[in-house]
Amino acid sequence: MDKKSEQLRNIALIAHGGSGKTSLAEAILFNAKATTRLGKVDDNTSNFDFEPEEIKRKATLSTAFHDCTWKKHIINIIDTPGDDNFLSDTKFCLQAADGAVLVIDATAGVKVGTEKVWAFADEQQLPRIIFVNKMDRERADFFKIVEDAARIFEIKATPLFLPVGAEADFSGLVDLVKRKAVIFVKDGSGKFDSADIPPDMEEIVAEWREKMIENIVEVNDDLMEKYLEGDALSDQEIEATLIQGIKTGAIIPIVCGAALPNMGVIQLMDLIVQGIPSPLDRPPKKGAAPGKEEIIERIPSPDAPFSALVFKTVADPFAGKLTLMRVLSGTVESDSTIYNANKEAKEKLGQLLILQGKKQQPLESAGPGDIIAVAKLKGTTTGDTLCSAGDPIIYTPAQGLPAVISYAVEAKVKGSEDKVFSSFAKLLEEDPTLKLDRDQASAAVILSGTGQIHLETTCERLARKFGVEVNLKPVKVPYRETIKKPANGVVYRHKKQSGGRGQFAEVHFDVSPLEPDTGFVFDEALTGMNVPRNFVPAVEKGLHEALTSGILAGYPVVDLKVRFYDGKSHEVDSSEMAFKIAASMCLKKAVQQASPILLEPIMKMEITVPEDVMGDVMGDLNGRRGRVVGMDSQGKYQIIKAQVPMSEVLKYALDLNALTGGRGTFRMEHSHYDEMPAQLAEKVIAASKETD
Repeated sequence: MDKKSEQLRNIALIAHGGSGKTSLAEAILFNAKATTRLGKVDDNTSNFDFEPEEIKRKATLSTAFHDCTWKKHIINIIDTPGDDNFLSDTKFCLQAADGAVLVIDATAGVKVGTEKVWAFADEQQLPRIIFVNKMDRERADFFKIVEDAARIFEIKATPLFLPVGAEADFSGLVDLVKRKAVIFVKDGSGKFDSADIPPDMEEIVAEWREKMIENIVEVNDDLMEKYLEGDALSDQEIEATLIQGIKTGAIIPIVCGAALPNMGVIQLMDLIVQGIPSPLDRPPKKGAAPGKEEIIERIPSPDAPFSALVFKTVADPFAGKLTLMRVLSGTVESDSTIYNANKEAKEKLGQLLILQGKKQQPLESAGPGDIIAVAKLKGTTTGDTLCSAGDPIIYTPAQGLPAVISYAVEAKVKGSEDKVFSSFAKLLEEDPTLKLDRDQASAAVILSGTGQIHLETTCERLARKFGVEVNLKPVKVPYRETIKKPANGVVYRHKKQSGGRGQFAEVHFDVSPLEPDTGFVFDEALTGMNVPRNFVPAVEKGLHEALTSGILAGYPVVDLKVRFYDGKSHEVDSSEMAFKIAASMCLKKAVQQASPILLEPIMKMEITVPEDVMGDVMGDLNGRRGRVVGMDSQGKYQIIKAQVPMSEVLKYALDLNALTGGRGTFRMEHSHYDEMPAQLAEKVIAASKETD
């Protein structure tokens, strides 16, 4: 048995933003004497929220790590973001955990973000503990939270402690297993004195202890039988079965306290050490043999072949790139060479590091369950599997949340566009939910992310880490132009007579519309010798240039055919240039006669919303000229499939949040182009004339 892995407890703190995860993490560090004073988010002394953007917003934007020792065990704290804009990071970092503490604010209850992070923990099949925080605040209601959690998460909620008093009178806890009370010394030290159960609480304690035992005996058939036959159960039996139930996830224990004044945190730490499984107690991890269909398993043993999953990358301005990984099996040492199974390449590891807030400690070797960082890996990115070359495996990483909002990024300093692109590329390594594109038509750099704040903080980090300053501009809708009817026999003569050699060219075109998405077809149908064939490429080139900017509003022209069937030339004055100009002008003249129209991009959307707001969301889609094409249901959610013009949904993320109280999500991709209604097209045309 590996002593160290056996003692490890990798615990992720998850919650809706503002529930007090980071304050709880600080109290755990302080109680374990890993810090000498209680760090606080509000006075910028936090060991977890140390990035300038986090200090400015007083919120966690990126997961931080810190270990501490408690009762001969090592607790690895994984402090995750709760803000909707940064939940992808939470999702990725849960891959490093063996259990989660869900923090719920006793004054606010279960919120949207709480439901989202709970679902992430379900995905990773993590055992969890619910910690009801802020019991010392006004309107704190422990029993309401227990009831909400049971209903919303569909679990048997099992409180192990009941609060003594609430709000300003919150003074202690009653331990339902040991039937004892603790009363806190209210000085932030976390210390407490043992006491008897307050007489006025005896009834409620008996009632909840009975509920707790009913939930516990379900874990073990023998105990269940004994209980049903009315035999007395010993405290040891109850406790052992409880711990077994927490480790397998069959029991979700609920404890309570207040992180800021450090009340009830020690009881939580004891429960983490007892109830959260060590890495060695976790089930084997399934992966794929590279290039094959077969599924292979790795047991979390130090003697198994080495394998680790990269769950996060940090762009450190000093150390370069830091790659964070969780060792899933086997052992790895500093300065060794390992294999990246996704990239099929060897990687040389330098010094292994353990992260402690913003500091790093060197480490000689790491085994199952260790969360380590390595600097300056060449080709490894988030989601890759690192393993021993002789026995490769690929794990399926968690998927980030879809990007839902896009902006065009403009360099504040003209001419630094390339630097903008390359610097953003480095941040993309750190944050896989960012997307970077170049708009083909306008050459603008388009940045997409999971929310407005996500993109704003990304730009702040870009300025701080790479010294590149940018502005976010609304994305321009890539309209197109086309024609509705043919225009035949269109003639254009280009003639210039001025000192020296003149210019002469005449072309005759038939122009006709094509099916959508066909593009452009050039049909050379010349007969006779009116136009020498060596001028044909110049005519085609002139057409291609003219197609880039239409006559209505300067957008690219698509889906038409030009038949070049005749023309005239002059043996001295005709030139390629003359034919190029003639072709371009003739096309513009033809398009004018062929009922030109504007086309707009239509997006394919899948919107997932709770049933109670479905009517509002569909009504809103109708107001955006949307067309609902199908419906699906998934649990308590409805999925609306729709097609909506892009111009109507540029900021849909913000509007959907407002409509659904943050409970709606959506995905969207380009579907096709469609004719734009005339009155709206007129507005776009008018706007294009103004900017010219």
